[in-house]
Amino acid sequence: MTTVLDRPVTAVTAASGRRRYGERPSVAYLFLSPWVVGALLLTLGPMAASLYLSFTDYDLFTAPEWVGWDNYVRALTVDPHFWNAVEATGKFVLISVPVQLAAALGVAMLINRRSRAQGTYRSAFYAPSLLGASVSVAVVWRVIFNDWIGTPERALLALVLLSVWQFGAPMVIFLAGLQQIPSEYYDAAAVDGAGPWRTFRSITLPMLSPVIFFNLVYDTIRAFQVFTGAYVVSNGTGRPSDSTLFYTLYLYEKGFVEFKMGYASAMGWLLLVAVAAVTALLFRLSRNWVFYAGDES
Repeated sequence: MTTVLDRPVTAVTAASGRRRYGERPSVAYLFLSPWVVGALLLTLGPMAASLYLSFTDYDLFTAPEWVGWDNYVRALTVDPHFWNAVEATGKFVLISVPVQLAAALGVAMLINRRSRAQGTYRSAFYAPSLLGASVSVAVVWRVIFNDWIGTPERALLALVLLSVWQFGAPMVIFLAGLQQIPSEYYDAAAVDGAGPWRTFRSITLPMLSPVIFFNLVYDTIRAFQVFTGAYVVSNGTGRPSDSTLFYTLYLYEKGFVEFKMGYASAMGWLLLVAVAAVTALLFRLSRNWVFYAGDES
């Protein structure tokens, strides 16, 4: 007669494990329920509502009136301020993202030394990332660069500098990536007589390419959504000559100043499509320059 003790221990353990985890799936659903409720009520629900409103004429006070594709057609073909906002946002993204990443990588390389003060330096450089998006800092920035703000050519540059100043988050990520590069590579390069630039180009950049790509995608998406600085610096107007009329600022103006919520919803979905397209392009181009561990190519 065969008993449980006669069976292999692993079989008994596996069988009991299947019974234990299979008998109470409701516990897992219970722990997942806050996330599911939050996703439905705070993300998927509002997204579905905004998609519907984008096809309506809605002013927040009367019932939505279905207008089909009119909001999208008006934005893309009739509204001149829409394309001014697209241009201002595009310039901001193209200038601020590369400069911020370059500053973050440069500072990360400077403090990438094992020392007691490394934590202090890291905290000091990271602090602007916590403060930079606040209204108070934007007000100070408006006072400091008051002469620039009145000039269309310089107003956008002031906001670029405000964004670049917040390089702490990508800097910390770059620093973590630098510390994962084996020192043996640099030792071998030194033996071969490679200089600092050759070492940076042949070792640091390829080994750090996944981290660079992560920061590039993250900062690009964030730059498309910048709002606080542009709103405070321009007093919510995007002046002068729409040079700081970022896309999100114009969306806010249409939705919460002019109460054209249907039009603002259409703008929101156009932004989503644009950001998704840019992100997909970045992923496609990354095949040519991002190298992962174990990638023989």
